[in-house]
Amino acid sequence: MSIPPPPGPQQPQDPYQPPQPQSPYAPPSQGADQGTPQGTPQGSPPGSPQVLPQGPFQGPPQGPYGGPPYPVWGQGFLPLQNRPAPVNGVAIAALVLGVLCFLPAVGLILGIVALVQIRKRGERGKGMAIGGAVLSSVGLALWVLAIATGGLSAAWEGFKEGASGNSSLSLAKGECFDVPGATFDEDVYDVDKVSCSGEHDGEVFGTVPLTGSSYPGDDSITDTAEDKCWELQDRYTMDPWALTDEVDVYYLTPTRESWSWGDREITCVFGNTDERGTLTGSLRADETTLDADQLAFLKAMDAVDEVLYEEPEEYAEDDLKVNQTWAGKAGDVTGEQADALSGRTWSADSRQAVADLVKDMKDAGKEWAKAADASDVDTFYEHYDNAYDYVDGDSTVTAREALGLATTPPTYEEDPESGGSTGDEGGLDV
Repeated sequence: MSIPPPPGPQQPQDPYQPPQPQSPYAPPSQGADQGTPQGTPQGSPPGSPQVLPQGPFQGPPQGPYGGPPYPVWGQGFLPLQNRPAPVNGVAIAALVLGVLCFLPAVGLILGIVALVQIRKRGERGKGMAIGGAVLSSVGLALWVLAIATGGLSAAWEGFKEGASGNSSLSLAKGECFDVPGATFDEDVYDVDKVSCSGEHDGEVFGTVPLTGSSYPGDDSITDTAEDKCWELQDRYTMDPWALTDEVDVYYLTPTRESWSWGDREITCVFGNTDERGTLTGSLRADETTLDADQLAFLKAMDAVDEVLYEEPEEYAEDDLKVNQTWAGKAGDVTGEQADALSGRTWSADSRQAVADLVKDMKDAGKEWAKAADASDVDTFYEHYDNAYDYVDGDSTVTAREALGLATTPPTYEEDPESGGSTGDEGGLDV
């Protein structure tokens, strides 16, 4: 018994073709009546079987709207399966900051943000976020503790001192040091601080701060060092006799590289004239190491030395008047300082020695006065030589010995540019 097909257009299924969906919106065939199903021959009564083309090929498949079907994945473009989730970048940053203990508050915040993002996005890195947050929390606690106890301030000061450059080397006035190398020359990059009582390569007698944001240049720094270190030397060692011929002056200056690190200081240093030589004992002779009698004596002698250093460069035969003016000033200062010494009450050990020196100073003052009144060059030089015989003479050495000061006079040499002898200033060379 055959069962007729249900009413309506029907199309047998081709076993070689995928099922074709039937759209209620498919357009009718040209020339067909609106009531005639597609595929039914014209003139056939409704409900008649469809007449289909013979053969296995039914034409290209149609889309639901009459066009080509939707594209499907080809075998060469299969979607990825089991792809691992990406690592959260904020978690990595949090861990790095936590390990370095740098900006701990930022590391803690990044760790919290990373955990929120990981939960929402399904990313990896939860362990790194937690680790960064924990380490940052510990670092933050340590920072708070350091601030509360003042440790951070001390650490910062230590950092600034260590970064102050390779020439000042964190040396302070009055400190002594050795250099690691065999010689003490201008290229000093490191020092070892030692006691001044024993042998040492150098002794700091002053520092000169520099200003400005840009490096002033090697020549400018050298000029400043030569000018300022002389002044500091006289203040540190008020007794020029303490600076023997073995003592020289050096200065450690910033380099262009150390300037960028914050080095803004010139260090004035005593060293041996022989780069391989050493010094023994401190050369400091100022208010911190001298007693009242020693200070009074050195100040008087320094005043006399200053006027003697002002001797004119012109010979007396070239300009007698200028030399006479200077000789008159030398006589006045020598007499004034003799009066200052005689008016002071000295200790029993030095009283007589100072009195003998005062007498010689007054005699020297008289000779300077006669040189100032000389009528000719020969007379000028006669009294000039007599006055200089009292300078650093036997009475000066005896008074120094009684006061406990250095007793070896500095050496002098004839200055070819002047009319007489001048001191070589201890053989110092800046």
